Amino acid sequence: LRGLSGSSELQIFYFLFFSTVYAATVLGNLLIVLTIVSEPHLHSPMYFLLGNLSFIDMSLASFATPKMIADFLSEHKVISFEGCITQIFFLHLLGGAEIVLLISMSFDRYVAICKPLRYLTIMSRRMCVGLVILSWIVGIFHALSQLAFTVNLPFCGPNEVDSFFCDLPLVIKLACVDTYILGVFMISTSGMIALVCFILLVISYTTILVTVRQRSSGGSSKALSTCSAHFTVVTLSFGPCIFIYVWPFTNFPIDKVLSVFYTIFTPLLNPVIYTLRNKDVKNSMRKL
Repeated sequence: LRGLSGSSELQIFYFLFFSTVYAATVLGNLLIVLTIVSEPHLHSPMYFLLGNLSFIDMSLASFATPKMIADFLSEHKVISFEGCITQIFFLHLLGGAEIVLLISMSFDRYVAICKPLRYLTIMSRRMCVGLVILSWIVGIFHALSQLAFTVNLPFCGPNEVDSFFCDLPLVIKLACVDTYILGVFMISTSGMIALVCFILLVISYTTILVTVRQRSSGGSSKALSTCSAHFTVVTLSFGPCIFIYVWPFTNFPIDKVLSVFYTIFTPLLNPVIYTLRNKDVKNSMRKL
């Protein structure tokens, strides 16, 4: 792994900086999970899904970041082939699960705002648990589909990944065969799925905002605040992912920055965005 930089001065700065960011990410998301579990009035569908999103974000920040932080103190940033495949698996497992969960959260807000009288009937406990289980099933199948062709590729020489973790577009370039077809498969399963889901979420939140604008009340302003927080998280999650996986054949200098963003900063920003825009969560955190 080539890491983020070859400069020894920057390595120390990165070590301290990313150690702080990682600790804040884990503690912030863990605090949200504990707050939602311990506060009875937060046992609603929206907060149940938010708690699961925080758990996924905590896991997403942990699949590669501890290894990256340890590598800042090491001259040779080596990872085994098995370790590399494991990183790819967890990245796509957690990424796939998060996409489905964000869609579920958008569906939850749509029902709450556009069909308020049927909200508790539609978003029952059974429905919420089903959506979370579905997100993990989709994540597992997505991750396995990405690895099914990758693990059997012949790697017979090049072994340097120009990043701080093993990402699929970078790893398949090391194979000793033409990977064009595999790249097209990756675009169709990762890039286009992310792009289509993002477009659907934009349409969904646009519908919600149109409905909110037709009702000018205090409840509507609260709904607007919640939806804008949700949409910010959706944009932060999908933006870098779409950019990297829709153009896997092209190396952009910004790819490494985007990789840092969606594996480290997005999981940190999610709890910050949700807590800053939500009085119920902030008050419950103070109590906890």
